[in-house]
Amino acid sequence: MHREDFNILDSGIIYFDNGATTLKPKILAEAVSDYYNNYSSNAHRGDYGISIKASGMYEETRKLVCNLINAEKASNIGFTAGATDSINKIVFGYFRNHLKKGDEVLLTMSEHASNLLPWFELADEIGIVFKYIRLDDDHKVTIENVKKAITPNTKVISLAHVTNVVGDIRPIKEITKLAHENGILVLVDGAQSVPHMKIDVQDLDIDFLAFSAHKMAGPTGVGVLYGKTELLNELKPIIFGGGMNATFAHDGRRQYNTMPDMLDAGTPNVAGVIGFGAVIKYLENIGFDNIYKKEKELRDYAISKLKENPNIIIYNENSEAGIIAFNYKGVFPQDLAIYLDKYNICIRAGNHCAKILKEEIPVKNTCRVSFYFYNTKEEIDKLIEALNNPNIKNEII
Repeated sequence: MHREDFNILDSGIIYFDNGATTLKPKILAEAVSDYYNNYSSNAHRGDYGISIKASGMYEETRKLVCNLINAEKASNIGFTAGATDSINKIVFGYFRNHLKKGDEVLLTMSEHASNLLPWFELADEIGIVFKYIRLDDDHKVTIENVKKAITPNTKVISLAHVTNVVGDIRPIKEITKLAHENGILVLVDGAQSVPHMKIDVQDLDIDFLAFSAHKMAGPTGVGVLYGKTELLNELKPIIFGGGMNATFAHDGRRQYNTMPDMLDAGTPNVAGVIGFGAVIKYLENIGFDNIYKKEKELRDYAISKLKENPNIIIYNENSEAGIIAFNYKGVFPQDLAIYLDKYNICIRAGNHCAKILKEEIPVKNTCRVSFYFYNTKEEIDKLIEALNNPNIKNEII
């Protein structure tokens, strides 16, 4: 599916690490190159033609993101350096000023470091309390367990829409409904969901959403921060400088811009944002329903083949997203990844930035394959062939 759009695939590489970052289509390099070669200038800084064009292209991407997630308006979309940066700006730009000592934030043991460490820091800083929603036997979040975790002190639920190791799709719409009935705000890490399925923030009633461009065939160094209007009106900047202020005086008096310009301190990643716009058009032309369907087919096929090998332990057989966490009995995960690299197969091995998941899954490190629309069943067959090699342990040694 659209493999011809990715030059790197001509090398014969089999890329199964899409949960970390995706491959990039030619259209991204073309858009970025066009900017650098033909109208390279700062956005929102100049009153001349090429700067006006750069500003227009930058803002066009904001509108594309707005339409992509069905935000209320374009000003609800802020550009950041990535999902990690977005979450930090939300935690320290909003919740630091709206939570107090003893307020509770609900997390899960399967969250990425980006959705845990900022809360840990805030707990040290102002005395909030973080607690965990219990996962079920398949390591999933259920609405029943969310209900059990909520107390009168719960003020925030912060969780991934799709987790990067277990690959479970959380019932976000049900969670936001329950949360709002109890006066609780919901922050959603969409890094593993927005690239793979159609997301409607108004239908899901999400309060804050963060995601990255590089996990959806876009450039590195570009992220999105979405928030509801009334929440963004109370968001405070945590980075200060040119571009985000309306005025300032020698005595310290100052006035900062409102969203979305408030987040653009210094020169933003103009080229990356413009390239991201081209990629959004490309992905919408493919269709997110088609992307999700293709990944589901690949996952089901891979699971069926992996289960035929008695040496393979699968940790998330019943999850829904295109992510499979597994190990090979008696083989250290990183050793297996190095072995597969000999066959030009790229997988991820380690804890995947989910370091406390080991308290739910009794293993510290796993191998992970994660799919995107350009992967094929033939590539999976080559993975299975390498894993079925009767001399695999000798080759690894």
